Amino acid sequence: MLAVLTTHPIQYQVPIWRALAARGRVPFEVLYLSDHGLAPSYDPGFGQAHAWDIGLTDGYAHHFIDCIRGPRQDSFWWLRLGPALTRRLQASGARILWTQGWQVAAYWQAVWQAKALGLDTWLRAETNLKSSGTGWRRLAKDPLLTALLQRIDRFLAIGKANRQFYLARGIPPARIVEAPYCVDNARFRAQAARLRAERDQLRAAWGIPRDAFCLLFVGKLIGKKRPLDLIDAARALGAHAGSRPLHLLVVGTGDLLPEVRARCSIVHDGSSGAASRPTQGQVRASLTGFLNQSEIARAYVAADCLVLPSEATETWGLVVNEAMACGLPAVVSEACGCCDDLVKPYRPDLCFPPGDTERLARAIQAVVAQPPSSADVASLIERYDVIRTAEAVEQLYAATIAARRGAAA
Repeated sequence: MLAVLTTHPIQYQVPIWRALAARGRVPFEVLYLSDHGLAPSYDPGFGQAHAWDIGLTDGYAHHFIDCIRGPRQDSFWWLRLGPALTRRLQASGARILWTQGWQVAAYWQAVWQAKALGLDTWLRAETNLKSSGTGWRRLAKDPLLTALLQRIDRFLAIGKANRQFYLARGIPPARIVEAPYCVDNARFRAQAARLRAERDQLRAAWGIPRDAFCLLFVGKLIGKKRPLDLIDAARALGAHAGSRPLHLLVVGTGDLLPEVRARCSIVHDGSSGAASRPTQGQVRASLTGFLNQSEIARAYVAADCLVLPSEATETWGLVVNEAMACGLPAVVSEACGCCDDLVKPYRPDLCFPPGDTERLARAIQAVVAQPPSSADVASLIERYDVIRTAEAVEQLYAATIAARRGAAA
């Protein structure tokens, strides 16, 4: 029995649980520490309350664990364990505990509790060398993190940068298993296929000209996502790249929304319902506000390229997976964890140093001049699919159970 411990139902994790359940090769139960995301709750990054509009708890076995909850979701002390997890692990006959990182105290406690019960432990985290921090903060964390990692039997690496982090921490390669970071490719691919015939109408509804090359930003409008870099790069190109006018489609909201509005000529504003008069020298933009999971494919179909300008705190960037599953190419900052896996191997000219708007402008020119085909994009993202991760978990589970039986014989 595999026990999967995670903080709450997460839209990117649930397809893995459903795939494992549908394939039926691993007996498992997902243990949730909270029900965050199932009902509308305030997200400080978006500046509004929202809940995901797709089902998150059907299609697999799960259980909500009683724990001690703090008031702040972004705090290490948001979730702490009482005795409930130990009782559940004992009652279920679990032999393996799989945790999803070390960002909350409950994950640390769970690893110690699992080891006390004689369980094998797995870890799948997002951290990489780009995002793990430097200076005294990193040094202060090192002894504690080392103690945690020493209690992990297998590490499920989400990509190249994540794998390099484990290797740099002295984890032997034999203990690292490739379990690629993924979204529900099939769902996004199907949504995009249904919407593709409506592309002209989608663009018209958001005020995107038919002849424009549309650059898409998806995410919270906050500092670490660097949305203003995209605007500055587009302005540096003179609102044109080659013979095509540039148009920005901005999906999301957050603290930088007023600055985004100030730096662009807004032709559509889904947040306020107003639009500004076009200003000479400013790039034209359409703002949709927040789009939920059932709506976001409309933006991927309407656009010509996704741009993710984030700094190193972007441990991966799953919007790139979503866009590519819809057949959309991406221009990505080299600081993003996904860059080494999803963009650099096939188009290094579409990568740029974070904060370098001149290099970003050149990457935009490159994608306008020679956009990757939808077929090439689809072929690459197929390697980062839910089924690949499910297969990795199945193989690791079979090997772990066989090894435990051998040791007991």
